Amino acid sequence: MMGDMMGMMGKIKEAQEKAEATKKRLETVYIDEKTNDGLLKTSVSVAGKIKTIDIDDSLLEDKEQLEDYLILTLNKALERAKNNYEGELAAVAKEGMPDIPGLDMFK
Repeated sequence: MMGDMMGMMGKIKEAQEKAEATKKRLETVYIDEKTNDGLLKTSVSVAGKIKTIDIDDSLLEDKEQLEDYLILTLNKALERAKNNYEGELAAVAKEGMPDIPGLDMFK
């Protein structure tokens, strides 16, 4: 019984370490997003940090359109990044969890 408990604790610790390593790796994975017309492009890390914003000169003439493009494009990129981040961490957590009867958290 004690050996089983120690084994489970070891697996949980290993899962935590894998999750931390995955978080660190995801800081270097980027999602690229652009408007349908390609006038605004952005790149954000899966960890949610904005890396680049590329704005076509034609958008600089219309402040309201530029603001709308920024909001829409950044929100779309950040949503994709969040989904990717959560999916990666869920996969690591599921993989590393010990098989405990009655505990189906990740199914």
